[in-house]
Amino acid sequence: MAFSEIEHKRYEKAVEKYLDSCRPPVEIRNELDFGFRIQDQAIEIFEIRSKWNDPSEKMESSVVKAKYYKSRDEWKVYWMKSDLKWHSYEPVPEVKTLEVLFEVLEADTYGCFWG
Repeated sequence: MAFSEIEHKRYEKAVEKYLDSCRPPVEIRNELDFGFRIQDQAIEIFEIRSKWNDPSEKMESSVVKAKYYKSRDEWKVYWMKSDLKWHSYEPVPEVKTLEVLFEVLEADTYGCFWG
């Protein structure tokens, strides 16, 4: 079940605000930037950069996925491991709000999100 239109807009604004605070300078955004997508009950944040062997092509590398569980009113936090599968983020497996998710991303205790 997808978010309602109001929830979708609220979450979209929150993620945009967070990404605006950590995006690289305008001059290099063609080479490195961040994006996000909202699909069903999940938000994924990813890095966008030029392919190493063809700078005219872009590639996305996943940073974090947060899946909302309405019945528990919480977000499950996932990171993408080298096996290209989503794994629960052990230091903080769930959060109550997106703002707390952004704090977890900034802390990046295990270096799973930003390296």
